[in-house]
Amino acid sequence: MEQAPSRPPTRAGLRLALLAFTQLIVALDYNIVYVALPDVAGALGFTAASVQWVVSAYAVGLGGLLLFGGRAVDRLGPRRMFMLGLALYGVASLAGGLAPDAGVLIAARAVQGVGGALLTPATLALIYRGFAEGPERNRALGAWGMAGSAGLAAGSLLGGVLTNYLGWEWVFFVNVPLALGAALAALRLLATDPPRVSGFGGFDLPGALLATAGSVLLVLGLASGPEHGWGSLRGAGALTAGTALLGALLVVESRTRDPLVPPRLLRNRGLATTMAVIAVFQGTLGGGYYVLTSYLQPVLGYSALEAGLTFLPLTVVCMAAALKIAPAMLGRWGVRTTLSIGMLGAGAGIAVLVAGMPAEGGFWTLMPGSLIWGVFGGVAFVALFASAGAGITPHEQGVASGLASTAKEVGGAMGLAVFVAVATAGRATPGLLDGLHTAGWAAAAVTAAGGLIALALKSDAAKTAPGKESDPAPVEEVAP
Repeated sequence: MEQAPSRPPTRAGLRLALLAFTQLIVALDYNIVYVALPDVAGALGFTAASVQWVVSAYAVGLGGLLLFGGRAVDRLGPRRMFMLGLALYGVASLAGGLAPDAGVLIAARAVQGVGGALLTPATLALIYRGFAEGPERNRALGAWGMAGSAGLAAGSLLGGVLTNYLGWEWVFFVNVPLALGAALAALRLLATDPPRVSGFGGFDLPGALLATAGSVLLVLGLASGPEHGWGSLRGAGALTAGTALLGALLVVESRTRDPLVPPRLLRNRGLATTMAVIAVFQGTLGGGYYVLTSYLQPVLGYSALEAGLTFLPLTVVCMAAALKIAPAMLGRWGVRTTLSIGMLGAGAGIAVLVAGMPAEGGFWTLMPGSLIWGVFGGVAFVALFASAGAGITPHEQGVASGLASTAKEVGGAMGLAVFVAVATAGRATPGLLDGLHTAGWAAAAVTAAGGLIALALKSDAAKTAPGKESDPAPVEEVAP
């Protein structure tokens, strides 16, 4: 066989493998901590309500800096931000595993979130810029989504194994060699960013400060409500202040020559609708995982390893759906129809899962719902990020992915806060099971509502038949 013709796609394939592996790391870290939460709480003195901060501190750091990270990708280059994000991720993971008390662990998780706020938009921008819109990008996003599902599967299982045999610290230590390996591969596979002659000039510092402070306060308020009360300073106070700062951001951005968030992106119906649906998707995903974990461990008495194994079917079918089913559906029916079907099906899957959660249930009663939720959740995840990057100019892909990812994290924090509050309304195990059922039914209904919101997307006139490459979608003219 001739070597020359096969070299470029091989190089592109290696780059995609690196970007997918990075998504696996991020997804692994999101899910690996859930089954370790009871052990973390016992070792570091968390209460039943405050242990959610092991998850929420990451969401605060990530959600608070995603807009800044997205613009940094556009202004300073995706490769630079990719490398910096990996470095922060690895160092913070090491600090988390070595944490002597709850405060240090929460701080380390917040720094992990900062690393993720640079890494997530950089990874997505590299996919959007490196793969043409249409079937090529859909396949790339399918591989990326499959890796995310693999991370969720590995997180559930690996978290159980590590916690059971080595201790909860290793759910953080495991990220260190993974981040180091990805950084070394990036040095060889990712093209060097072009020099930025203007440096930080025109970076819109006021917008960056308002976006960061407003997002941090908003996520902080959502995460603090269940523990401190929704009427408290950390609950309602942070939410009010965060909303006010984000409102001020919109005013500042409308008057800034080179804004952090171009107002025209917020007026883009496709991106705005995608942000709403992705907030719903992530909120019910986080709530659903919390409900299932709480059912398996406190109610059924499963060990961390047994709980991790129970998650395995859900995430394995999610991987297959993201890699094979989602790109085919996008090519045949387009983003709007695929996303709506994915969300409606995911809602049905959660409902079937909740129906399989009696007091005497177990692995097999959960299997039907797990499979349905996994298939349609994988489809919806890929369709969401295909929608987020559609029709966006290359030099704004970073901030567009930052907006979509911010909606994802805010929705996740909101969903976790709400579903934790509902599920923990009862103290005894029977009361907890009732609360878990209520939270699960609510998650199913909200997910299905997200499928109806997806219908607000424009008709999929530009969809491409499977196997055909499409020209990039037309984009609006943008002033330099």
